[in-house]
Amino acid sequence: MGSVRVLLISTYELGRQPFGLASPAAWLKEDGHDVVLADLSRGPLPVKAASEAEFIGFFLPMHTATRLILRVVERVRSINPSAYLCAYGLYAPLNQDLLCRAGVNAVIGGEFEKPLADLVREAAPQPLISLGRQQFRVPDRTGLPPLASYAQLVVNGDTKRVGYTEASRGCKHWCRHCPVVPVYRGSFRIVQREIVLEDIRRQIALGAQHVTFGDPDFFNGPGHALKVIESLHCEWPTLTYDVTIKIEHMLKHRELLPALKATGCLFVTSAVESLDDAVLEKLSKGHTRADFLEALSLSRAAGLPLAPTFIPFTPWTTRESYQRFLRDLVELDLADQVAPIQLAIRLLIPEGSLLLEQPEIRALVEPFDAHALCYPWRSRESGLDILHASIQELLKREEGRRTRQELFRLILQLAEAGPFPEGDPRPSRATIPYLTEPWYC
Repeated sequence: MGSVRVLLISTYELGRQPFGLASPAAWLKEDGHDVVLADLSRGPLPVKAASEAEFIGFFLPMHTATRLILRVVERVRSINPSAYLCAYGLYAPLNQDLLCRAGVNAVIGGEFEKPLADLVREAAPQPLISLGRQQFRVPDRTGLPPLASYAQLVVNGDTKRVGYTEASRGCKHWCRHCPVVPVYRGSFRIVQREIVLEDIRRQIALGAQHVTFGDPDFFNGPGHALKVIESLHCEWPTLTYDVTIKIEHMLKHRELLPALKATGCLFVTSAVESLDDAVLEKLSKGHTRADFLEALSLSRAAGLPLAPTFIPFTPWTTRESYQRFLRDLVELDLADQVAPIQLAIRLLIPEGSLLLEQPEIRALVEPFDAHALCYPWRSRESGLDILHASIQELLKREEGRRTRQELFRLILQLAEAGPFPEGDPRPSRATIPYLTEPWYC
């Protein structure tokens, strides 16, 4: 097949400039194809490109993106009935049947760049999930909105322009609720160091002052990670960055925490999920409450703020346990450090989730909801779902208008978890850097 007119579409990726568009674009352009990139989180669907494209790819890195893309597929089909449609990314194979019923011709998960390029080149069937090692190309971000259009970093009231890249994909671990696991099944793949560095070089040239590494766990390959950040710091000593690391890996590789700090890491995001050991065990998180407390202490000793994320509403949550969770955050001096949306996250059980292997969960969930793209469940304790909805409504109405501490106080009141301590002598952590796009899924 000769040159093909290709349109790659993303709907949502946490306020980041999509690596999942820029990376395959480099492969496709290398093959001589005419490629247009469209990030619908920052602009409308390019109707002309959609009507002329012979191949249209939809990038599905997360749940929200998948829900949004289903609406776009219908519109694209009406504009261009003859285009070949492909869905790719982490959530594509998890929703294969639904996507195909919606009119998508092919689905690719895992390491998608080479299979996607092969599909455009040969129009031949590709594996549903590809985990083959790839020699990556430097992502081509031509045509994407400028970095100023995306989430910014706030540091002491000032903002910095943020770039985004990935040094690895997949994960060695088997957390039951994680969407990475059904696709990668304990494996992970690196992006070659020079590719990562050149991608960052080009984003710095476009104004990036800070870089977010989107790896599911930056310490899955600690040797690779260390070489990347050391090279990064050597070339750009003033550049800052943030990473995501499991609590388990923060403890296992505690000797590397000072290296993160010394090379410009401003904070570490970690999916803590719960402060309840029983829930952590059910999720197979690989850490305990005590482990989290130790990691928090280590990170503070290293001067490296920890930004924990949580799933406070699970089938095992009670009003008492939620109240205890909020009080724990106050006691641990994390009330200002946790994004308010983290106080309202509800366990998502998508198609393919390892949670469905548990008889307890299978007995609890309702039939698959094709609109919500998950298996719904109800709290066992009366009134808890109403509390969850009330907190979500509060955040929808007030987030952006009130400070984190003000929102936390209001949530304490809704949950009847007691007052926020007045005149707390501990120093405020409001100066801890954070990204303007709330962590979501």
